[in-house]
Amino acid sequence: MTGAEGAAHFGTRLAAAMQAHGPVCVGIDPHPGLLGQWGLADDVDGLRRFALGALDALGGRVAAVKPQSAFFERHGARGVAVLEEVLASARDASTLSVLDVKRGDIGSTMAGYADAYLRDGAPLAADAVTLSPYLGFESLRPALDLARRTGRGVFVLALTSNPEGAGVQHARTGAGSVAGQMVDGAAAENASVLAEGAGAGLGPVGLVVGATTGTAVRALGLDLAAVRGPLLAPGVGAQGAGAAELAEVFGDARAQVLASTSRGVLRAGPDPQALRDALAAAVDAARAALTS
Repeated sequence: MTGAEGAAHFGTRLAAAMQAHGPVCVGIDPHPGLLGQWGLADDVDGLRRFALGALDALGGRVAAVKPQSAFFERHGARGVAVLEEVLASARDASTLSVLDVKRGDIGSTMAGYADAYLRDGAPLAADAVTLSPYLGFESLRPALDLARRTGRGVFVLALTSNPEGAGVQHARTGAGSVAGQMVDGAAAENASVLAEGAGAGLGPVGLVVGATTGTAVRALGLDLAAVRGPLLAPGVGAQGAGAAELAEVFGDARAQVLASTSRGVLRAGPDPQALRDALAAAVDAARAALTS
C-alpha cells in the first residue's frame, strides 16, 4: 500500500487502517532467538520462512507491519532480497509497512536514503520509515519532502525508552529540550500538510515515543497532541506499559498511538492461527489501554 504521486497521504491511510484493525503494529523482527523458537535455522532460508510466514498469517488483519531492517541486513545481500519480498508481500496483502531503518544523515546521503525507501518503484519502498534526527531535524528534509510527494510517511525518533537516550533527548538548549525540538518539527510539518487538505485527521509525520518513558513527556513539557500525527509506541503490553503508563506518557494524545509489539505476537508462531489469536489479544489489550 505504498503511495503514489497525488495519493492520500500516509496519515490518512494509517488512521483508516487503525480504525479497521486496531491500534497495533507488529514488528517483523527475525532475530536468532525467535527463529529458534519457530524451529528455524539462523540462515537466509529460516529468515524467509519466518518473515513471510508471519506476513501470510497477519497480512490484511493488522494496521501495519514493521520489518526491522537490521535482522535482514545481517544476512547480507540475500537477506536484503528477503526484505524486498516482505515489503512486496505487504503491498499485495494491502497492509501498511513501516520499515524500521532509523536512518539519518545530511545532504546527498540523506537524499540517497530517501530515494531507497520512499521513492515510487524503489525495491525497498515502504509506506513509512523510521528516521533518526540527531544531526538536526532539518537534516531529514530530503526524506520529509519525498515522503510528502509520494504519499508516504516517516516516524522520527523523539523520546526513546533506552536509558542512554535520555542524555541526548532530555538535554536542553536555547530552543528547549532536544526531544521538544523534534516534537515541534513534526508538528510544523503536519500543520503544513493538513492545511492543504481537509485540515483534520493525522498528518504523515509521526514520532517514536516509548510507552515506558514515564514522566518524561510532562517533565519536558512536550505537547504530543499538538503533533497531529501518529505516535509509534514501543513497549505496550509485553514490555510492561498498560493503561496507567499510557495515560502518563501520552495523555490526551492516546488516540494517536500506534502500539508496537513484536515478540508478544510472534512468539506464538509458527502456527498461523496461533499468530492471529495473539494479534487479536494484543489489539484487545491496546484498545483497552488506550481508551480507559
